[in-house]
Amino acid sequence: MAQVTLRKVVKMYDETPAVRGIDLDIADKEFIVLVGPSGCGKSTTLRMIAGLEEITGGEIAIGGDVVNDVPPKDRDIAMVFQNYALYPHMSVFENMSFGLRLKKVARDEIRRRVNDAARILDITELLERKPKQLSGGQRQRVAMGRAIVRDPKVFLFDEPLSNLDAKLRVQMRTEIKKVHQKVRTTTVYVTHDQIEAMTLADRVVVMNGGVIEQVGAPNDLYHTPQTKFVAGFIGSPAMNFIACRLEEAAGALRARLSDTLSLPVPASRTARYKPHVGKSSLLVGLRPEHIREEPRHPEPDLHLFEVMLDVTEPMGMETLVYFTIEGTEICGRVNPNAGAADGAKMRLAAELANMHLIDDSTGKVL
Repeated sequence: MAQVTLRKVVKMYDETPAVRGIDLDIADKEFIVLVGPSGCGKSTTLRMIAGLEEITGGEIAIGGDVVNDVPPKDRDIAMVFQNYALYPHMSVFENMSFGLRLKKVARDEIRRRVNDAARILDITELLERKPKQLSGGQRQRVAMGRAIVRDPKVFLFDEPLSNLDAKLRVQMRTEIKKVHQKVRTTTVYVTHDQIEAMTLADRVVVMNGGVIEQVGAPNDLYHTPQTKFVAGFIGSPAMNFIACRLEEAAGALRARLSDTLSLPVPASRTARYKPHVGKSSLLVGLRPEHIREEPRHPEPDLHLFEVMLDVTEPMGMETLVYFTIEGTEICGRVNPNAGAADGAKMRLAAELANMHLIDDSTGKVL
């Protein structure tokens, strides 16, 4: 079993906290992604698991054994770095087998492991080449192969795709997912790219300011965020946040966005939202895809309203439309054939079932 457990883990740099007492349980064979903005503590957490950073407080266990004082080479982990870290004078085969040769593994076993990893990564024909003869994506495959041949308990990935161009990043995301499906080793992956996190992970760990904001499956984070930070960080374009005031009339609630626009609160949420009537720090959260063109036929839980569009961005499969409510810029997603145009009026529909109410003073989704 290769579960990874963090208990009250703290990392201080002098008097500056980088990680503030986090708890995390990573199951055997699980693919976990740590995601967040620069400085949130995700890479520091990964390096503490690897043993490259000493922990200030708390406990880290791998496979049930506490490794706080175990050196990196004895933790049975393999790490894939952002910059590949290949030896330029060695062939691909030599790079992939280097760690095994240091451990005095038998030659036949080394060749078997390298050939198996090369077959998984589709780099068999590259084994005799030097790194300078490889593309960025091929070098990243070699770095992954060097980790795979060691057959470790845990794979650690430190932003491995950030040096690649956009098209290659998409391709390598798919490759990494395929490799994990074949190798099934516990994996901890760090990235600042929320799309990478959503597409790769079994569970995503969203970090902010050295703490864990939320842990969950990608769809759970997207559709049921627990905090304003998670709601705004996960998803592109980001969720819209609009200041509102809850009003009650005849037992029903409405979220007042402006003098001319208010959204009826679904009846299923009335009891939950009612204690917040009159609060001054409330926000309505709506993702761009939940603000769309008026449908041809009536649909339940839609609220229609008219706006003046400021800017439109045709994207081919969709058009992003931008308008303002009480000085706040709002983004919606409409069909490219919906007739959206800069400076034109347009009837839009808000999907009330996908509306979130957020207390901006606490950052919590209500």
